[in-house]
Amino acid sequence: MLSLVGARSIQWFRTVLPVRYSVVTGGQTYDTQPTEEALGRHVNSGPPKVGSSFVCRTHVGSFRGYCTAHTKLSCWKCQQTLEDQPTFFCPLCKVVQPADESASHFQILNSPHSFTLDTQKLQKTYLQLQRTLHPDNFSQNTKEEQQHSEDQSALLNKAYRTLLKPLSRGLYMCVRACVCGGSVCKRGACFQLELEGMALEEGSDSGADPSFLMELMELNEAVEDAQTPEEADRIGRDTKVKLEELTDQIDGALNRGEHEAAKALLIRMKYFATVEEKVKEQLSKLM
Repeated sequence: MLSLVGARSIQWFRTVLPVRYSVVTGGQTYDTQPTEEALGRHVNSGPPKVGSSFVCRTHVGSFRGYCTAHTKLSCWKCQQTLEDQPTFFCPLCKVVQPADESASHFQILNSPHSFTLDTQKLQKTYLQLQRTLHPDNFSQNTKEEQQHSEDQSALLNKAYRTLLKPLSRGLYMCVRACVCGGSVCKRGACFQLELEGMALEEGSDSGADPSFLMELMELNEAVEDAQTPEEADRIGRDTKVKLEELTDQIDGALNRGEHEAAKALLIRMKYFATVEEKVKEQLSKLM
């Protein structure tokens, strides 16, 4: 029997509700029905859903996966085909649908897949959806619909928290690029970012530019030594300019598919964001 995929590939497939997929190896394409033992169950979703379809291609010798087909879902209650992805309510019977874990955070919040998105519009969309999907609205409904409402609301909150801040947004975009169609991290660890914790490695100073580290040290010292609100505010304004420049650079890197470069810029952004927080703390002391 054809060996389906490596362990790392299986870990990836476990997130996409696979029912049918293809493996490309040796120049040939094999269609197969994955077993639950091979691919595992989708997180919190039970066995693969009837009617869903997924095609993945994996090249032997390199871990490069990408989606070539979209999932077709039906309403869990009336079986109406759901054309929009993700779908929060069935267009026919109006019941809440299961949360679509495979949908991107950008899709959930109906936002352009962009690092420089409009956060005010993002917040407006979030509040509208949260009011509609809040579990309190379904306290008298069936247990199934109550559970779906809780899951939808939790996923919506997660998507909003992730996309609201530039740093977590950029990390999320890098991770999605790794597992959903972009270039896969050379070290096989998605730039060593944690998708759930949205964590960046800060312990990599050994590879950082010495002049950049010196700049950071001087900035932190300047913040600590600030004696007046005006001094702290000036440092804050300079730091804000740095963050704006980094935002433009990260946006360009992501648009070009240069995810290693985006990672390095995101690390710099995290450092400057920390300086900005210290400035705010110092201002509160001086006021």
